[in-house]
Amino acid sequence: MARLVRLQNEIERIKEEYFTRNRIAEENRQRENEAAIQIQSCFRGCQVRAYLSHLHRKATIIQKIWRGFTARAHFRQMVKAAYFIMKMNFYHEMSVRIQQRWRGYCVRKYSHNYYARKRYMEGLARKNKQIRRDLEELSEFQTRERERLAMEREEEEKTVQAQRMHFLLSTKQCPGVFNSPFRPGPDEMELRLRRTKPLPPRNFPRDRASLLGNTSPSAPSFPGVPRAFGAKPLPPIPSKKPQGPFREPAEVWAQRQRGLEPSLRVQTSISDLEQAQDQLRSEEWRSRTMETMFQPFSKAHQNRSYERMLHTTSSFQPVPYGTKYFREEHQEDLQGKQPFKTVFTTCHVFDKFGRLYSNAGKIV
Repeated sequence: MARLVRLQNEIERIKEEYFTRNRIAEENRQRENEAAIQIQSCFRGCQVRAYLSHLHRKATIIQKIWRGFTARAHFRQMVKAAYFIMKMNFYHEMSVRIQQRWRGYCVRKYSHNYYARKRYMEGLARKNKQIRRDLEELSEFQTRERERLAMEREEEEKTVQAQRMHFLLSTKQCPGVFNSPFRPGPDEMELRLRRTKPLPPRNFPRDRASLLGNTSPSAPSFPGVPRAFGAKPLPPIPSKKPQGPFREPAEVWAQRQRGLEPSLRVQTSISDLEQAQDQLRSEEWRSRTMETMFQPFSKAHQNRSYERMLHTTSSFQPVPYGTKYFREEHQEDLQGKQPFKTVFTTCHVFDKFGRLYSNAGKIV
């Protein structure tokens, strides 16, 4: 009863205190709301930063693993290439040595055999001596022949001279020029004059008019025949060029004998275009890399067997052009079936954006 009485006495004080607190709360409500919003923003920023740092660490781990894998694969390829190059260089060096030994053997045995070369040089020396001897004999024979021809020519000249000077032959009454009485014997020319016969007399036609001196321009004139008394010599042949539009004989002859100068149309052959096309085809065939000609409407490629390439080990034959696969041909069999799932799913980075993470990166 005492407590109830006490509470009834304090009701006014409690109401006053309640209203006072409500007024204080209303006055501080805006500031507390702003403080709560700031606290929430700080917390959520910390939460997002922790999540992003976790993603960054995981992405770094993935990149590290992938780069290591690619680097090791690249290094393996480099090692294989270096080993292949080293092996090819070794094979090349060995092949060069084998070729060197074999070519040396072939050259020494067949091309530059020492003993065969020695026999050849000995035979060549003997042949050279024989040829030199023959050449010396031929040279001596030609020299003797030239001397003989020169002596015969000189003898003929002396004989002709003796025939022309036969009138200088000495007689019993009058000694000649070449038979001097002061010499112990006659001269060589004197003996030659005695052996040779004089030249036969020339028979010139005698014209009575020419002998009398009545020469005419039409009368023949012979050298060595004296003209008659009172005869006049023939006038000289004029050497002056006659007047008129006359050209030189050499120019006329060169113009008459000059070669043909056909035009370009006459020079060009009728089949010049066909010849150029044939030449172009021959050059194209020579520079073609594939020997098999392309035949678009033939079926030669259908009967050709599959040829494996050097850099592949596949046993499957190539698919012909225009072939449809199972999914394109049988669409009715795929009705109601789920599509195939891809091996690599999409990376949902922000699927867990609103979830909390601990310091260790694990979900709370």
